Amino acid sequence: MRKPNIILINCDDLGYGDLGCYGSTMNKTPAVDRMAAEGLRFTDFYMASPVCSPSRGAMMTGCYPTRIDFGSFDGMVVLFPGQGIGLNPSEITIARLLKDAGYATMHIGKWHCGDQEAFMPTRHGFDEYYGLPYSNDMGRQANSFNFPPLPLIENNEVIEQQPDQASLTERYCERSVRFIRDHRSEPFFLYLAHMHVHVPHYPPERFRKQNYNGDYGAAVECVDWCTDVILHELKSLGIENDTLVIFTSDNGSRGDRGGSNRPLRGNKATTYEGGMRVPCVMYWPGHIPAGSVVTDMAWSMDFYKSFAALAGVDVPNDRIIDGGDISQTMFNPDVRIQDRPFFYYWMNDLHAVRFGDYKYNCIEKTLYNLRADVGETKNIAGENQNIVNRMEGLLEKCRADMGDALTGAAGANVRPAGRVDNPKPLTEYDPNHPYYMAIYDKPDMG
Repeated sequence: MRKPNIILINCDDLGYGDLGCYGSTMNKTPAVDRMAAEGLRFTDFYMASPVCSPSRGAMMTGCYPTRIDFGSFDGMVVLFPGQGIGLNPSEITIARLLKDAGYATMHIGKWHCGDQEAFMPTRHGFDEYYGLPYSNDMGRQANSFNFPPLPLIENNEVIEQQPDQASLTERYCERSVRFIRDHRSEPFFLYLAHMHVHVPHYPPERFRKQNYNGDYGAAVECVDWCTDVILHELKSLGIENDTLVIFTSDNGSRGDRGGSNRPLRGNKATTYEGGMRVPCVMYWPGHIPAGSVVTDMAWSMDFYKSFAALAGVDVPNDRIIDGGDISQTMFNPDVRIQDRPFFYYWMNDLHAVRFGDYKYNCIEKTLYNLRADVGETKNIAGENQNIVNRMEGLLEKCRADMGDALTGAAGANVRPAGRVDNPKPLTEYDPNHPYYMAIYDKPDMG
């Protein structure tokens, strides 16, 4: 089998209940729904953090955020413009692994793993980069923090400041198609990280007119349209059967402004299921059986070893990689993913662990059977002390390994984040500059 092309589509703040194939009746998502019907849908898929920078760093490295010192950033929950912290240049990302295996690599969209030159995508294995280095609310915006102008980046150069956000998804889509066409005859890795559905919502007018879930639903449908364009391009070029396409989200929805994590409890920035369990759909005609559903627990950190296996490249043996190889389950959903503990961190605070069907929250002293009670409504800790004891043991091992700020545990196997001296923002406000939108008119943050 030839090395497959890999397209990883990562949305921003898209909730578990925001897609038709996950039960939404509010948003129309025919392209992703078709991917699920003709491919594979995970019911219990987790990101490693309920917020974006830790989540994305973990997905790129196959490691828990705390493992790579990405749990917090000098006390901040995510990275902000001009901070001197980022993904350590010594980390070996998915992109670098695939590039070394002969792949053409491109990142389009939101990076959010550091905006200083040493931390940018082109320093982490991507041949090309086009997008926003952080969240779309981190520009000059009504009633917001005093951020510098929002930069649109090509490779390492700011090519526009305060761009029209309503046009960005179409521009990302066009760049994706161009990259696919340019590299149709060789294996490629495209990481497309959408701006949507992070606030502020600036969906194109077409989608605002045709949906009934406000700007949020319009943003969801815009992402679905872009997915449809990419799938159509693959088929037109005759490389559909050579390309694995994955659609997921970096964390749960905020739970307001039209977003939904139903039937899960909690939202973005919480360690309840709604903060960290997200949609994940995989599509690869001729390889992934149509209509497959996997109910075993899988993680975004599993992409690392799984992509390496598909590309025939070895993973580094000089460091701990937390994710596993789930590629055989992709081809045959009857192949079980082995039970393993999954740890829920908020920043560097260890909150909970899931093992098998059970989730134990050590802050609230609650135990839930997620298979029977996905909404975390019935605490069964009192009648299951033996399970609680087993979970406490798993948490203790995790604290010794990766640390826990709540108990003061440092962790024996933590690698440092990258740092630079004298960091500076990529842009500065200039009152004489002809910004397309000198200040965004929506005050939404988060």
